Amino acid sequence: MEFDFPYVALLRILSYLDGFSLLQAAQVNKDWNAIASSDILWKKLCLKRWLFCEDVTPQLLGTETWKQFFVCQTWQEHIKSRAKLEDFTYKEIYVEPHVGLGIQGYACYLSGRGLTRIRQDRSVVCILSSLAKISTWDIHEGVMTWVSPEQPTYIKMLTTLPEMHIAVTVDIQQTIKLWDCHNTEALATNRLLFPCQSLEAVFTKDGPIVLAGDTIGDLYIFRIPDLHLISKVHAFQSSIEELYCSPQKKWVFLSKKHTNILPKVYFLSSLLRTSEFSAPVSTILSFSLCQGACWTPRREDRITLMARHGPKQVTKFATFDMKLEEIGNQLTVNGHLVASFELQYYDEILEWIGVSDKNVIVCSTVSSLLLFSMEGYHLQRFQYYLEEILRLWVDPVYVIVTFIDGSLDVYAWEERSLLLRKCYRLPNWRCQKQQYTCNKTLCDDVSIIRMMTNRPAPNYLMAYTLNIFS
Repeated sequence: MEFDFPYVALLRILSYLDGFSLLQAAQVNKDWNAIASSDILWKKLCLKRWLFCEDVTPQLLGTETWKQFFVCQTWQEHIKSRAKLEDFTYKEIYVEPHVGLGIQGYACYLSGRGLTRIRQDRSVVCILSSLAKISTWDIHEGVMTWVSPEQPTYIKMLTTLPEMHIAVTVDIQQTIKLWDCHNTEALATNRLLFPCQSLEAVFTKDGPIVLAGDTIGDLYIFRIPDLHLISKVHAFQSSIEELYCSPQKKWVFLSKKHTNILPKVYFLSSLLRTSEFSAPVSTILSFSLCQGACWTPRREDRITLMARHGPKQVTKFATFDMKLEEIGNQLTVNGHLVASFELQYYDEILEWIGVSDKNVIVCSTVSSLLLFSMEGYHLQRFQYYLEEILRLWVDPVYVIVTFIDGSLDVYAWEERSLLLRKCYRLPNWRCQKQQYTCNKTLCDDVSIIRMMTNRPAPNYLMAYTLNIFS
């Protein structure tokens, strides 16, 4: 028995389905298959799941249609969450002993999303291989693909723009340099007046930019690829310690941990299109001593902040929604508090914070992984008795817990609930030979990277790459 629906009506009905249900609907008959395979439906699902799809085409992502991309990307996520230890290739990259201590961003992904089924991309990482050189490495092969010349002064910060395969460095003399990671000379240089305290490179709707915060509270925005200064704004009376752009680069969050300095959020377009705005559009969030901040993945306007205060180090969380409002001819932005809670009677100190796209707050103590709703309901707890938690990575698909010995546990979000399930553990092979401490964890679709330090012994970048083609 066949159902003869008008095209527009059936398209509207199918738009309410998830990916799995849409694939089932495509099996009804030839007509349903044609409508259920529409790019209109599948791009909507892709945008809901991966915000970066808004400004690209499926061809740029390595597929012909949005349906193919959705199926391929979901397949990759499924493979990684179901992997076993023997499914990974382990590589080590040597780094000089003094690198990585007190340096921001000494290892960053230079590639995009990682491998695809047709093997178009590889996981490439850019690292500070010495105090005055950066280099790039193919993680799958464990080989160096490029190295910069020795710089005249020490490099203080490193960040990357994977969309353009570009690296950005700042040295101790406040010189910013842009690298294409192919040529020996920098593409462009510029200089700050005061030492750089925070650095980020992002791709916006107005083009690629570099944001830099200095020690006197100035925020600089430079254009890529020539590092032309677009704008400069004085945000604080002290240094800008934290700088985070929202997922689609609509907002930029700035903060410093200080009782009298409250976090600020700027409407990024007002800093980029200075001719259209008489002054930068920003708001202050009433939340002092901010210890950590996370924009909600797959949701552009929501941010969650964490602070500890008082002699008992009581932890407080607050979630704000950013909204643009027009009053007369003036555009303003306001941060609306949507939820907050305190953990007054919690014995352990919460160190790390992350947020899922389902508004679940993930945080950790030295010995436990905790999940809360943004209203403060305790959802889940994973207790560790012998291991000491050092780092936490949270994204819309995975949560990675790194321990002080360099081993890590990988968790995945349940598809239809707010909870996590434990997937597997990746050990630290080098720790069996000598005690190392994990200083940083990075993750893309098919690889997990850890920076291990043991001063004055050599440091290592340890990489696990998923063998999805074996």
